[in-house]
Amino acid sequence: MTDDEEDEILALLEDEYARSILIEASDEPMSVDRLTERCDASPPTIYRRIDRLEERDFVESYQELDPDGHHYKVYSTRLERVAIEVADGEMDLEVRRREEDPADRFTRLFEDL
Repeated sequence: MTDDEEDEILALLEDEYARSILIEASDEPMSVDRLTERCDASPPTIYRRIDRLEERDFVESYQELDPDGHHYKVYSTRLERVAIEVADGEMDLEVRRREEDPADRFTRLFEDL
């Protein structure tokens, strides 16, 4: 991981809304409407943070179908752990993500067609 990537990850995790999204969506997948309520933020703020979190593969999205037949996305946290090690005059950042079940990955790919 480059220094720029490490800086970007640390800046993202410094953001209170990004952290709130990660925490709230770690228990169960949530829609933007639900994240807006739980994180006490506007929808544009949630969408901007989700875009940044998706770029880093810290969250993943799924299509849901409500009883009325409408589609909407829900977001789930993939970030499991971030570890920083400082030793020998260097800093190392390790990011661990939750493994995605192959069946879930296939279903998601099929839904995106």
